[in-house]
Amino acid sequence: MLRKVFIACSVLSGMVLTFTIAKGAIERWSESIPSTAPWSSTAPYSQLDPRNYNPEKEPDIDMFISSWKESSPVPKYGGLIERDILTKCEGDPLKPIRKGAVLTDIKRFSHAGLQPLTSTRPVTLEGEQEIIYIDSGKGIIKAGTKTAELHKGVAILIPPGIEFTLTNTGDETLTMYIVVEPIPEGFKPNNEILLRDEKDLHLISTPGHWAHNAKPLFTENDGLAILVGISFIWIDPMTMSQPHSHEEGVEEVWFALEGDINILLGKQLRELPPGSAFKIPPNGITPHSTINVSDKAVKLVWMMKLAD
Repeated sequence: MLRKVFIACSVLSGMVLTFTIAKGAIERWSESIPSTAPWSSTAPYSQLDPRNYNPEKEPDIDMFISSWKESSPVPKYGGLIERDILTKCEGDPLKPIRKGAVLTDIKRFSHAGLQPLTSTRPVTLEGEQEIIYIDSGKGIIKAGTKTAELHKGVAILIPPGIEFTLTNTGDETLTMYIVVEPIPEGFKPNNEILLRDEKDLHLISTPGHWAHNAKPLFTENDGLAILVGISFIWIDPMTMSQPHSHEEGVEEVWFALEGDINILLGKQLRELPPGSAFKIPPNGITPHSTINVSDKAVKLVWMMKLAD
């Protein structure tokens, strides 16, 4: 009898410990979820709005989806050719006046390329920092006293106040995605660049949303200024993530890297080709879900800023 009681207590203790760890892991994420849906005083956040689709009252989701392939090229830093994906919102965040002009907190999200055997001019950021993810090609970055090699899968967090240059050392275009964060008052940025290589990151199954397999890239503990995290996310074949919405003040962006990806946004379905991104309209009743009906895993990038 005593042995059975001991085993039962051990199992219970293990369950409590597991719950405590899981609770801590999702605590920050859960802050972004409204406890009730605005169309019902009692419905939990995970319950979907049962009302029929009404285009006159619901966000035009196509304005919240954009690709760099639809944008004009703009020179940057004396060598990069940049194309916008998502840009700053002008006016009502639920009624963008231009496609992709939806960002309220992140300053810019773009794609850029550097031609073979060319370099950018020396640049020092002020009032902002950049997160760069290398998508193809090879090169080097020189920043402060650091020099590092660049190739597909490498990400760099570049804080303000550090002079840096990018050089393409290969015979093909060095391509990259760039996220620009503002520096809030009182924020203390890193004093040197931070590099991560995707192949060195550990794949984890996240504690929510049904089908997310993630490699966390940077978190607020790594020196992000406003974002709580940036992660690679894989969705397995023939699965989908849990549809859910976000409240006012949350900025969540998803970006397609690889695979045949479909999304639910609001009450409509869309394809999300690689090179495309979307922001979830933060009104509490516009759900989103990533849907993979192919026979291969699909790969995306997720980033989020929580409500103040």
